[in-house]
Amino acid sequence: MLSKKAKYALIALTCLARRYGEGPVLISELAQKERIPKKFLELILLELKNQGYLQSKKGKGGGYSLRKSPEEITLGHVIRIIDGPLAPVPCVSLTAYQKCDECSDERRCGIRLVMKDVRDAIADILDKTSLQDVIRRIEAATEKEIEGFMYHI
Repeated sequence: MLSKKAKYALIALTCLARRYGEGPVLISELAQKERIPKKFLELILLELKNQGYLQSKKGKGGGYSLRKSPEEITLGHVIRIIDGPLAPVPCVSLTAYQKCDECSDERRCGIRLVMKDVRDAIADILDKTSLQDVIRRIEAATEKEIEGFMYHI
């Protein structure tokens, strides 16, 4: 399950992606707009900055902005930074593999085989979905909503 920290990271990054190229955004503004506790958001943004996804500017006109373009940042990378491996069980993780104590033969463990498929499907979607893709989905949903509203008038 996606942690609240990872969800907030994705929300904040999506907001910054929508304002990409417009300059830094204040933490207080981002926290208020997205309803994220400010202190928690500060920690998340600092972690993302330390991983090279954000840049910050101090003083007047300061705040955070994306260091990379929205097309370059995938949900998979962000979730791995915040929550760690995408694998539902450690024995199928590519980055944090651990053998299960109760498993005598990994090659024939039905649970492991299914969980590997789950990991692969999750990684395939999240590693191919950029912040720009998320913005496109938001815009498409908004357009459908407007079309639906206009239809009912």
